[in-house]
Amino acid sequence: MPRTLEGQITMEKTPSYFITKESPRRVHSMSRHTKLIVVVRDPVTRAISDYTQTLSKSPTLPSFQRLAFCNTTTGLIDTSWSAIRIGIYAKHLENWLRYFPLSRFLFVSGEWLVTDPAGEMGRVQDFLGLKRVVTDKHFYFNQTKGFPCLKKPEGSSRPRCLGKSKGRPHPLIPSEVLLKLRDFYRPFNLKFYQMTGQDFGWN
Repeated sequence: MPRTLEGQITMEKTPSYFITKESPRRVHSMSRHTKLIVVVRDPVTRAISDYTQTLSKSPTLPSFQRLAFCNTTTGLIDTSWSAIRIGIYAKHLENWLRYFPLSRFLFVSGEWLVTDPAGEMGRVQDFLGLKRVVTDKHFYFNQTKGFPCLKKPEGSSRPRCLGKSKGRPHPLIPSEVLLKLRDFYRPFNLKFYQMTGQDFGWN
């Protein structure tokens, strides 16, 4: 990490920290005062999105349901598949709470980040002890992408939108597969809500 001067905040992000077993210990040994921001979204939608991303690079990939189930007849979910495993947020958080108190975390809703980006960014700025500079005037909704884009209020530069890999149409997944996945994640989601004190509304 770069040296941080007085009055500065150094930030770094990666999608793999939260789910990597060794990360909490390593981050704690670097700085136990680190503030941790975790963006989470409906684990079923997240798994399908993960699959869609991989499918775009490997078109010969087996179907989502073939990868999601150890056995399609019994409906046993394959938790060894990373697309499924990542969404078991309660399990990953347990690992982090061995090193950091809950007060060091901010959990940002991926869904609310799309529907109310300014609201979620307000929470982020408050958590980091920053003045609320980023507000609703910095965002506009891009209908084509289906996501908000970031703009400078002065209109001095081109808006920043999410890259080509974001907003891809998802493959059609049979409803019975989605129901089985929702049933699988429900107890983990409820535990995560209890652990964080936050209900994300995933059904």
